[in-house]
Amino acid sequence: MDELARAGRTSGAPTVRGPRLSASWQRSHSYGAPTDRVDPVFIGTVGDDSLFFRCGQEVLGGLQETLANEPVSLMLTDEAGHVLSRACHDRTLVDALDRSYLAPGFAFSEREAGTNGLGLALADRAPSLVRGEEHYCTGLWNYTCAAVPVTDPVHGRLLGSVNLTTWSRKSANLLLALAQTAAGHTSALMLSRGHGLRPHPTPRGEVFRVNTAARPDSPSPQLSPDWETALAEVQCALAAGRSVGVVGERGAGKTALLSAALCRAHPRDRILNARPPEPRDTEPWLTLWTPELGKGNTSVIAAGVDALPSWAATELAEIVTTRARRPITVTAREATAIPEALSRIVDTVVEIPPLRRRPDDILALAEHFGTRARNRRVRFTPKAARTLRTYHWPDNVAQLRRVVREAANRSDVVDTRHLPPEVLCGPTRTLTRIETVERDEIVRCLAEPGTTVTRAAEILGMSRATIYRKISQYGIRTPR
Repeated sequence: MDELARAGRTSGAPTVRGPRLSASWQRSHSYGAPTDRVDPVFIGTVGDDSLFFRCGQEVLGGLQETLANEPVSLMLTDEAGHVLSRACHDRTLVDALDRSYLAPGFAFSEREAGTNGLGLALADRAPSLVRGEEHYCTGLWNYTCAAVPVTDPVHGRLLGSVNLTTWSRKSANLLLALAQTAAGHTSALMLSRGHGLRPHPTPRGEVFRVNTAARPDSPSPQLSPDWETALAEVQCALAAGRSVGVVGERGAGKTALLSAALCRAHPRDRILNARPPEPRDTEPWLTLWTPELGKGNTSVIAAGVDALPSWAATELAEIVTTRARRPITVTAREATAIPEALSRIVDTVVEIPPLRRRPDDILALAEHFGTRARNRRVRFTPKAARTLRTYHWPDNVAQLRRVVREAANRSDVVDTRHLPPEVLCGPTRTLTRIETVERDEIVRCLAEPGTTVTRAAEILGMSRATIYRKISQYGIRTPR
């Protein structure tokens, strides 16, 4: 490792400390990142209209005021390492950062700039501190960088990072703590601005067996050609001994598709589904289930590999290459998000369309989920079926399952009044909590049998003009 750490450097370059930095140097070396100069990619104008950008700017603006007399640069980057913004009162530091191209519009991931604070934080999805000569590129040796990744508080997707940079000779004891505080405040502010949206549950790294046996009273639903085509493609790849990655939106049914294909390809196998953990829990999580890869009667689904730290993806790829008896299957939100180490061993990538592009699947899945919830057949009235088919399902099959289970627990014959307000409204802007309560009350009144818009206005104490305006404002689809 010392030889690699010194590759392309002058004599006397420091030994890299810690396994994360060592792994980052190895990746930087494999990427061909320059060691003697800073030469990042310039992408030009960056987007500034996202909730993440607005909230991050607000948080960093407040932090900058408390550091007014300190030579510290505060930066916001996107998930690919592109610098979105930079704030610093110290002119000398600003001029130096400009000469190093550590400025808005430039990319500073490990691939472009080698080991650096923000690149390591994004690669490992963990808070990172890189001091002076720990940087892979000598052009960054003058700096100490602390960076913390920021994830979407609702959906859990990596959005970017908060990065604090100062001179390498300065004390870095508080730098990482400040970056962690700023990242936490950004997530909290995003959740607050989301007006009551539920936070994404903390990933726990569950590993469990997938039960693929169909119950006699709940046979598998007959789904659309889009689903069957994707299923046949995965099954064909597995039969040929190829590793498969299934990509698509969250909740679209990626694991279900792989489970069905694995069950057909290897009907006697047990199937383990390993969901990614928090970055700090990754090592014990890998230790827990990777020995199963060496068993001939076990198939493994590594779900959400796009959330794995780079070092974990590299280790997993090595284990699969040297020990796996069966081809591993993985899921991710898109093909380009599969970590490079794993993408090299994934032979076939299949995309599953979101539920809104598979309208013929909606009622079949709804009846299936309803039957499983009630242990007997659940029917949907024409109005309820039409409502389900025309809703846009932002959280896909996972959301449909939840909605149907709640409705089926109220009745064996589901009507619009049994459905939650969220599916009776079209796409709209994010609502405040008060607006959400108002919308839900209007929907509840309109869903009652025989209730007209006029009658709902009377019940709610509104004029007819007001309730019609509210129906349009909230995108409420009135039952016919």
